[in-house]
Amino acid sequence: MITPNQFKRGAKIELDNEPYGIVEYLHIKCGRGGATVRTKVKSLRTGAVIERTFKSDEKIKQPDFEDKEMQYLYNDGTTFFFMDSESYEQVEVDAEYVGDSSLFMPENIMVKVQLFNGQPIGIDLPNFVELEVTYTEPGLKGDTVSGGNKPATISTGGTVNVPLFINIGDVLKIDTREMSYMERVSSAK
Repeated sequence: MITPNQFKRGAKIELDNEPYGIVEYLHIKCGRGGATVRTKVKSLRTGAVIERTFKSDEKIKQPDFEDKEMQYLYNDGTTFFFMDSESYEQVEVDAEYVGDSSLFMPENIMVKVQLFNGQPIGIDLPNFVELEVTYTEPGLKGDTVSGGNKPATISTGGTVNVPLFINIGDVLKIDTREMSYMERVSSAK
């Protein structure tokens, strides 16, 4: 249990048996009355954002999440399939819960699937992945120092801005939190 005084952006709470993430919060101190905390919370299941006001001494339940290490197998466009690495049981996760993470998620990668009451509601990728460039405009000779960027499509379908010296076939280290280029791991010969 937590109190609204402990709220911070991104914290998870449970309201009406549903998991929510705190988007915004504002502490309000009235003249004679007790303090309140006005919040905007986003449903982790549906994505709906609602506003809620709590008394500062109110006790709010934290959701009972379980993170399981699973291997991403494949997707059929609307559903992503993961395998529990301990029991070899397959779990289906709707595309809406995977979101933009799918653009940086190669097959057979190990991810953390977040479960709420046994139902998957989201995934966490590793902080960094290495992916191959499948398309980018060719860089011009001598453009390696100018500091410009160009878009590059990677093997999973995502697009990142990369320096001009990156070519098709190069393997890049991608930061999945920022969805951005970090460094070239190996170059195409």
